[in-house]
Amino acid sequence: MEGERPPRVTSGHGRRRGGRIAALLGVVVGFGLVATIAWAVFGDGGDGAGASDVASSTGRTDTAPPKPILRIVFPEGFTRKEMARRIAAVNRIAEEKRDISPSLRPRAYLRSTEDVRNLPAGFRKEDAPHLEGFLFPATYDFTEDTTSKQLVDDQLEVFERTWSELDLEYADSKNLTPYDVLTIASMIEEEVVVPRERRLVSAVIYNRLREGMPLGIDATIRYGLDIPPTEAILESQLEADHPYNTRRRVGLPPTPIANPGLASLEAAARPADVDYLYFVRKPDCKSHFFTASEAEFLDYSREGTRC
Repeated sequence: MEGERPPRVTSGHGRRRGGRIAALLGVVVGFGLVATIAWAVFGDGGDGAGASDVASSTGRTDTAPPKPILRIVFPEGFTRKEMARRIAAVNRIAEEKRDISPSLRPRAYLRSTEDVRNLPAGFRKEDAPHLEGFLFPATYDFTEDTTSKQLVDDQLEVFERTWSELDLEYADSKNLTPYDVLTIASMIEEEVVVPRERRLVSAVIYNRLREGMPLGIDATIRYGLDIPPTEAILESQLEADHPYNTRRRVGLPPTPIANPGLASLEAAARPADVDYLYFVRKPDCKSHFFTASEAEFLDYSREGTRC
């Protein structure tokens, strides 16, 4: 997915205070690939006294050496399962390259994402069976002592801060709940490659909901049936009757299908003012052809390249 670079978040759970922290290890995992190991310098804005300044008369320091800072990147559009796999990848790098064994664990992370007791304000626990959609994609710092629950709490905190900046007046006027908007944002995140098309895809979703038309977004089928993006969707899967099949069922899927970034959240809250009801991928396999005409949509679909 193209989009804005995930914002950097420093975990409050993983950093010691009380002096400058220099030359700490950052483990970086890039988009989909186990990437590089980098050195970084962090400062805590304290009184300026470093560890070497706090020496006793015996010449030994009174403060324990700070623990290495590790880093994990969650791109926009990752599901909670993909985030768990990313944790496993980061752990392998930390263990193999630096002999560090993080407390983060993929299974514990997934268990923590099933706990909806700490949903952000404005969301109802009965709506959300898990935290898909609320796990804000960003770059997070942590140490070997940071737990999976603490990482999830950090993601929820960043989500709540980001969500509070959205203007939901338009969505509210269309009788959409906050959870509806979040679900729409997740579909936009999965469908859009070209950033300028986010609000256009959002408009198609809003218009189809208004007209009582099935949304017809295949990304929801992939999510519901756990179909990898590298595999084609079978005809039998397109016809399967399940809650995430937006070809057969009218309305939104029961939950978000990914964790969207800020741009998709904004597009879901304020769609473009257009009458489009259809979109289909262009031959470049990135941008879309939009139209309000079913006939134009069918003609373009027959002529266009299938991605």
